[in-house]
Amino acid sequence: MKPRTPVARISATARYLPERVMTNADLEQMVDTSDTWIRERTGIRERRIASRDTGAAEMGTRAACAALQKAGLSARDIDLIIVSTATPDRMLPTTSCEIQAAIGASRRCFAYDLQAACTGFLYAVTMAEGQIAAGRAETVLIVSTEKMSTIIDWDDRATCILFGDGAGAAVVQPSTNGEGILSSYHRSDGNLAELITRPAGGARTPLTADRLRRREHMLQMAGPEVFKAAVRAMSKASIRALKDAGLETGDIDLLVPHQANARIIEATARYARVPMDRVFMNLDRYGNISSATIPVGLDEAREEGRIGPGSHVLMTAFGAGLTWGAMTMRM
Repeated sequence: MKPRTPVARISATARYLPERVMTNADLEQMVDTSDTWIRERTGIRERRIASRDTGAAEMGTRAACAALQKAGLSARDIDLIIVSTATPDRMLPTTSCEIQAAIGASRRCFAYDLQAACTGFLYAVTMAEGQIAAGRAETVLIVSTEKMSTIIDWDDRATCILFGDGAGAAVVQPSTNGEGILSSYHRSDGNLAELITRPAGGARTPLTADRLRRREHMLQMAGPEVFKAAVRAMSKASIRALKDAGLETGDIDLLVPHQANARIIEATARYARVPMDRVFMNLDRYGNISSATIPVGLDEAREEGRIGPGSHVLMTAFGAGLTWGAMTMRM
């Protein structure tokens, strides 16, 4: 396949992480686990937890404002806001509209939410690219914001150790000088939906006292099956995205994967043949913050000087749905 000429680029990134740090030692006081057990199986040492009165919209707003400032833009420059979140503050209205109002962009653009779980950021970038390619937008603000602590069963040691809260944001604009998105590859498989699910709380199974008591509104995950599916999906998607971009593994300066589990990341890198010294990891400090992991990672990698002008970046993610994908870009 002939590589596409980039039409869109990520011109700025930013992040917001809550101040509160929950360590593995803290979790030892809550469930039957240990720091050693968590680190050996996940690579996580600590995670950030938002305060009770700080929701997804507020975290997203903080990340959004920081991204606009870095891009030298104001709210009146935005044509579209896309928010990816699996943890909206409320079912209606959309989190994107709440962020739109909070940053002062009301009536100046349109906004919508996108729900693809941990793959949400990559899906959103592709949606932004499409709007720019179609000539319907010049500046798209993407916000990935997750308060995972609100949907975790804190008595379930298999899942409560994994997740944290936070938000990442990115500004997507038309490409210049050949930089931008080189390829993207996305897939989903609803036949595997039950591997990661929140059984209750929707229209088919509204919340009742019995369902709340059984904690059916909390996240449930089949860990071993998810591990295998994630490695297989992200490695194959990465290889496909590289091929579509006309790139070899050696051309990649940095792989920024979804931060779910250190062993998943290591296995994915191995199958995709990306050496670990070119893989970005920060889950030891933040855990899994769902769709926010990649924009947060991109922002930190930029600050640390691991990527810069001309760098080739590979991103890949996997989440509930099941959804997965990969994307390459030239900074």
